[in-house]
Amino acid sequence: MGIDAVDYRACVIRPTLQKLDINSPAAELLLLGTAAAESSIGAFLRSEGQKTAGIYRMHGLTHRHIWDDYLAGHPDLASAIRGIASQREFLNQPHAELTTNLSYATAITWVAYVRHAQFSLPSNPTPLHLAKIWKTFYHTRADLEIEHFLERYKALVAPCVAAA
Repeated sequence: MGIDAVDYRACVIRPTLQKLDINSPAAELLLLGTAAAESSIGAFLRSEGQKTAGIYRMHGLTHRHIWDDYLAGHPDLASAIRGIASQREFLNQPHAELTTNLSYATAITWVAYVRHAQFSLPSNPTPLHLAKIWKTFYHTRADLEIEHFLERYKALVAPCVAAA
């Protein structure tokens, strides 16, 4: 069993986005859906035989590209995210932050989406729209399809939305 969706949204996703000056229920749902699709919201943090880790199962190379190719050109955002990272551990093992620091992983995952010029998030997206965004901008690998996102969203996120 993973982390409760209501708690994860309220205690990790929303405060992290607020640190980045983002107040968007749609962004919260996209990140919650991503965590659901990738790890069942933390039911597992490492994939056997994969080079991905953490609640969002981000690849270390993607993590590096976000810093080198996007955040290097957005110093204010980079500074805000660096402030979320663990001071010492980030310098020693930056990729470990994707597993051990949920706020940092959330911030980096948000940037994984917004770094794409074509990224657009409507204010009231449907689960299908969120799944298409996830597949287009985040999980481009062939191992999971939109249906996977929708199944996990229905099981783990939809009850959270209904309870809100």
